[in-house]
Amino acid sequence: MKYINKSCLILISVVLLCSCGEKEKQEEKFIRPVKYEQVGFLGGEKVRSFSGTARTDKIITLSFRNTGIITEFNIKLGQKVKKGELLAKLDNVQSRLAYEQAVTQLNSAASQMNTSKLNLNRIRSLYEKGSSPLSDFEAAKNSFRTAQESYESTKRGVDIQQEQIRYGFLYAPEDGTIASVTAEIDENISIGQSVAVLNAGADMEISLGIPESVINGISPNMKVNIDFASLAEKSFLGEVTEVSPAADVNTATYPITVKISNPSNEIKSGMAANVTFDFGERNLKNKQLIVPTNAVGEDSNGRFVFVIEENGELKKVKKQQVTIGNLTTDGFEIKSGLSAGQKIATAGLQTLLDGQEVKLQ
Repeated sequence: MKYINKSCLILISVVLLCSCGEKEKQEEKFIRPVKYEQVGFLGGEKVRSFSGTARTDKIITLSFRNTGIITEFNIKLGQKVKKGELLAKLDNVQSRLAYEQAVTQLNSAASQMNTSKLNLNRIRSLYEKGSSPLSDFEAAKNSFRTAQESYESTKRGVDIQQEQIRYGFLYAPEDGTIASVTAEIDENISIGQSVAVLNAGADMEISLGIPESVINGISPNMKVNIDFASLAEKSFLGEVTEVSPAADVNTATYPITVKISNPSNEIKSGMAANVTFDFGERNLKNKQLIVPTNAVGEDSNGRFVFVIEENGELKKVKKQQVTIGNLTTDGFEIKSGLSAGQKIATAGLQTLLDGQEVKLQ
């Protein structure tokens, strides 16, 4: 009898433990994590950052104004050059030949002019003595005038050909540093072909593109903050100097230029920069609420989003019907159904249920 009572007690304990375990398992529930965003206005953020590229404020592409083969090339990458320094020259065969022909033509024109002048003097003398008619005298004057004009024209041609020879010499137009080299000695060069790029500016600037949603908030002399990924522990100040009134057809953004107010020798042309704009409390015209495209779903009742409602630690999603407007590069415009500052789910709309408890990611 004693053994039977012990067995019963053990059996009852096992049943109680199992039922408690099942109860604990039943109490555990899965809370779905969701990604979310806060509803805001198009371009209405106070602080926005955009990426750009550093460069000197004066970049000169070096090229010849003549054709020929490079016979001397004193250009190296990173080289410091002074204004007026000879950097390269061409063989100038064609230009020298043209110059020599122009000189020959000039000598011939000078000879013809002298002959015409002597003939004019002879005819004038005869005319004054009455031994020559007026028509001969006028013909001699016209002949001399034509020869003189021909001489002056040929003389200008010699000057032009001499200038063409000078175009075969490439001099540094400004003090600066060679940023790139695109030619070599013995290379055949055409007019205007780039042989090198000279960074001649004293100041550094950032070139970047701004989307249309915020371009109207940017104006010349606006102050900005600048950071470089390669100079992680340093920050710089800048000022907007140029704002394009038209969008770039390739990037669909508006090009602007920012001058670095406190440049450093560590900033190199071509470095990636991050420019931060503080728009403050701007009075934006035609404010539009914007939500990401992946936050908007559609059912038989129309378009909807899942609004996140918070009550202390408890967070639930509520299905909210919305009216959408145009599709922009930032998302859908919201005509009604939402207000700025609300939080909405941005992923997994197909698996969410109205009133479902969630946790924010």
